[in-house]
Amino acid sequence: MSRFSADTRLSAAQAIFALNAPRAHFKQATAILCGALLSPLASATEQPIDHSQHTEELSPTVITAIAPSSPLTIVTNPKDPRQPVPASDGGDYLKTIPGFALVRNGGTNGDPVLRGMFGSRLNILTNGGMILGACPGRMDAPTSYISPETYDKLTVIKGPQTVLWGPGASAGTILFDREPESFGELGTRVNASLLAGSNGRFDKLVDAAAGGPQGYIRVIGNTAHADDYRDGNNDTVPSRYDKWNGDVALGWTPDADTLLELTAGKGDGEARSAGRGMDGSQFKRESLGLRFEKSNLGEVLDKVEAQVYYNYADHVMDNYTLRTPSGTGMMAGPMASNVDRRTLGARIKATWRWADVQLISGIDAQTNEHRQRAAMGIDTYKDVPRNKDADFHNYGVFSELTWYAADRDRLISGARLDRASAKDFRQTIGSGKNPTADETRADTLPSGFVRYEHDLADSPTTLYAGLGHAERFPDYWELFSPKSGPVGSLNAFDSIKPEKTTQLDVGLQYKTQDLEAWVSGYVGEVHDYILFDYTPGMMGMTSRAENINARIMGGELGAAYNLTSHWKADATLAYAWGKDTTHDTALPQMPPLEARFGLTYSEDHWSAGALWRVVAAQNRIEQNKGNVVGKDYDKSPGFGVFSLNGAYRIDKHWKVSTGVDNLFGKAYAEHLNLAGNAGFGYPANDPQAINEPGRTFWTKVDMSF
Repeated sequence: MSRFSADTRLSAAQAIFALNAPRAHFKQATAILCGALLSPLASATEQPIDHSQHTEELSPTVITAIAPSSPLTIVTNPKDPRQPVPASDGGDYLKTIPGFALVRNGGTNGDPVLRGMFGSRLNILTNGGMILGACPGRMDAPTSYISPETYDKLTVIKGPQTVLWGPGASAGTILFDREPESFGELGTRVNASLLAGSNGRFDKLVDAAAGGPQGYIRVIGNTAHADDYRDGNNDTVPSRYDKWNGDVALGWTPDADTLLELTAGKGDGEARSAGRGMDGSQFKRESLGLRFEKSNLGEVLDKVEAQVYYNYADHVMDNYTLRTPSGTGMMAGPMASNVDRRTLGARIKATWRWADVQLISGIDAQTNEHRQRAAMGIDTYKDVPRNKDADFHNYGVFSELTWYAADRDRLISGARLDRASAKDFRQTIGSGKNPTADETRADTLPSGFVRYEHDLADSPTTLYAGLGHAERFPDYWELFSPKSGPVGSLNAFDSIKPEKTTQLDVGLQYKTQDLEAWVSGYVGEVHDYILFDYTPGMMGMTSRAENINARIMGGELGAAYNLTSHWKADATLAYAWGKDTTHDTALPQMPPLEARFGLTYSEDHWSAGALWRVVAAQNRIEQNKGNVVGKDYDKSPGFGVFSLNGAYRIDKHWKVSTGVDNLFGKAYAEHLNLAGNAGFGYPANDPQAINEPGRTFWTKVDMSF
């Protein structure tokens, strides 16, 4: 059986979601001390790179639009400056990609939404591992713990079109990855950035590595700070935050085809939330990971990858650290709640290659436990023991196959089977006994997809169509956060069924030297869609989870055209639509139609650009229905926001970028939004959306050696 050529191997990797993107090249530098420390180590998995022949230069542009790199897949560098103001966390970054929105609640820690789908319908991984937030209301969404600029690559796979990265993923898969370092000879490299802006914004980042042909060590540290911002009406919005992260990676390989990497990291922060009754006074993170890769194993078995990871989130919410207790109502005095989530997971997969077939198969497993404690008074919760309330397990087996049927035809398919379980450790619910105390529920859930891709013979165009099915076990927030389950049930844990999504994705991509255009559309049926009902009752506003059936559809399109050698125009459009077919009503929490128009002028070392973001009104709502974070409480008007940016590359090591977001100081609010909390002076009985920042100036300096 013949092996793939190098070119064919690259095409295969690009077709399988760019899993084998090339490593970054770094400038050669002498490091005698590092050589003494690292001499017993070995190089990264790729052939050693002569850094003296490969010098990366900082791009003199600000990113305003991102095109897919392959069908349904977007790959981008999260270090690149982009508009709006460079992101404070993973969710902030994702909202700049067409199809994404954010459930907003202030300056940071918004919850990402893709095509109107939210929560565990999105698999979000960092370096192949999953971190899960602990707050019952998702104040600490997984992206809250992600600083995007500390990663080398962001991959987004839309729809149920991969099975490699864990269960569920009915809406999409999001991968934040750090690439292994590769030094051809002893050397170092340093990347750093500094960001300053309106409302006290001040971020710092250092990302440094040292190594040689026998190994490397990488150290990353960043801090991010912002004060309360002012909206377009010049009113102050409670939104200040402080965050920090520190990570280290040590890589070792006994030969050029083997990598063993150990990673460790910590982080913490605090954030005021205008849309919540408490603020986040602690976002503590601990991470450990170990991965092994072995390539070029034989004629058929090409690669084996294995990893184990540990992530821990310890989150504190209170109403006294970042605000003053209201003195009235349920939140009159100081109080705090401390929740934590410990996640342990592992994955092993192998890649086989034949003349026209590639197969990736493996197994994965994950377990996580959730604990909580709470108390009245300042910091009195620290004297209260933690109580475990939930424990989850998932074991999965998966395979993904690519068949190169002809020169211009590819068939990609995948299947996985998961065994998921959860145990309820709560002895009481509210003031009564928990009817499901110490009970365990479990399900066996199949998922799969098939996608056909065809390159036209006489046109640089790729057409594709994919059909996917994903079955998703209810997550912690759907089983434990609601006050009740469907009418007549014991509680949500007892009765909420797994969600089943079947979706058709179609589209095309066109790319020439001057024009790049793409369009993607989807239509899906969701059986047992998990919906939250916040309808007021005799005991006030309570949350109830239920299963419904839903229909979803929408899509994204975009184009970028080089008008001249210096001028470039780009435009994107994204739309999501949903219907609750059980009740014949609108599916709530759907983002409105959104368009972005960009125009850029660039020379060799500098650029200037403009971005006009236009969002339509959203009149299709279902009042008091939504998810664990937000609900539809009112229709929202449309708006348009105009922004300017510029960048100048001083030399190959230094770049300055700057911008002004919301140039005209527009007062506006996003549709997906928490209502302002009464503790900050917002109306208690008349929900009012939280306005976005007004005119915002920012400047970012990047350095690379």
